[in-house]
Amino acid sequence: MAGLLVALALAPGDHEITLVDRDPPPPEGGPDAAFFEWKRRGVGQLRHSHGFLARMREVIRARHPAFLEQLRDAGCREIGFTEMTPLALRAFYEPESGDEEMVILTSRRTTFELLLRRYAQALPGVTIAPDTFVRALAIESGDGALRVTGAAVERDGRTEAWPADVVIDAQGRLSACAEQLRAAGAQIGEESEDCGILYFTRHYRRTAEDPPPARATATGDLAYIKYGRFPGDNGCFSITLAVPEMEAELRAAVVRPEVFDHICALLPGIAAWVDPAGAEPISPVYGMGDLKNHWRRFVSDDQRAILGFFSVGDSLVRTNPLYGRGCSFAAVQSESLGQVLRETTDPAVRARLYDVRVTEALRPFYDDMCGLDRDAIRRARAARGPARPASLAERVGRSFREDGVAIAVRSDLPLLRAALREFNMLDPPRAWIRRPSTLVKSLDRWARGRAANARYYPPLLGPGRAEMLEALGLKAAA
Repeated sequence: MAGLLVALALAPGDHEITLVDRDPPPPEGGPDAAFFEWKRRGVGQLRHSHGFLARMREVIRARHPAFLEQLRDAGCREIGFTEMTPLALRAFYEPESGDEEMVILTSRRTTFELLLRRYAQALPGVTIAPDTFVRALAIESGDGALRVTGAAVERDGRTEAWPADVVIDAQGRLSACAEQLRAAGAQIGEESEDCGILYFTRHYRRTAEDPPPARATATGDLAYIKYGRFPGDNGCFSITLAVPEMEAELRAAVVRPEVFDHICALLPGIAAWVDPAGAEPISPVYGMGDLKNHWRRFVSDDQRAILGFFSVGDSLVRTNPLYGRGCSFAAVQSESLGQVLRETTDPAVRARLYDVRVTEALRPFYDDMCGLDRDAIRRARAARGPARPASLAERVGRSFREDGVAIAVRSDLPLLRAALREFNMLDPPRAWIRRPSTLVKSLDRWARGRAANARYYPPLLGPGRAEMLEALGLKAAA
């Protein structure tokens, strides 16, 4: 996906772009053929839930509106601000400038990638080489700098040298480019920490009308499990269950389809969607582990840069897929790279400028998500056994967050709008929550009390850990 987004950022233009893909091309046909038949060994997340945030949609809308139309024509959905609004607020909604930007694209990942590939391949100057493997970078050393001048690629059983003015690594988390560059003497900064969860996804197709809108939320966090329902294209949708790594019994069982469906049936926000009377499964349960937050820098602290080489997507920055920002990160990186390549031809300036712009645009979101993951790991650990009694300060803080801030967001359209703009990467993280007006509104809701705010609370998200494990016949180990 990242490589295709780079093609969108650079084409049409003066560049000749070759996308090297280790996997075979997609099958002939439409979205269902891609979902059921496309073999993508290099894309472990291909059949997991995806939602494409407004930040990414805005990039597409601004530069490639024809592609956006193709997505709509193929059955991809657009979820606007009103659909993200709680039922209690919809009657009071009045459009404001900027709301038209706050639209999420949803489809099966295979559908989006199929259409993106076909669109990119039709752009002037773009060629896709499938069933082709990058075996090694071509690296030269001189004048105290490393320069990447191309790559050795293998196709049809033959290895060839492909020269290039610019080499872009979009190979994802399995990329070996960083190791090759380090072996040649490059200084590459790297930091990494576990997300603390595993992912499990199953796809369904509606066989009846969608359930009516309900107060029960389509996403939820119960500490011992997180869940989300993702609308897809052409009557399809998916459910993802995220299980903490420490929940060994639960994560070993959830991969079984009957257990996955049983869990879904016990979660009020998605139970109606997976009712066999209105939906049928169309996939097994897909699992995904080894999830890490990961940030690389290819410009050293003393500003030494690797020339002619750039990294985009998961080979540069990886984040917890729970937040749905991976593709949006890749879109922002691709746009930044396209701008840099157009602004200057100096390879050292290009490398440093790209590093600066990616850091400015994405580092605040990355740091925020890492903090959220650390907090989630702490809560998952606390849910497993008897916890120490909370202090007065902890109880007051939790009450203010849950009964003040959260209720203010669910009861105030301007606050909800600000929170969703952050979620969609249209505004910096946490900017809205630091505003004095947010504090005032949160204190007001908090002071009113739970009874006065009752209509703004969502229904119970699901059973507690012990109740869920008992329902599944699992041992509630601490």
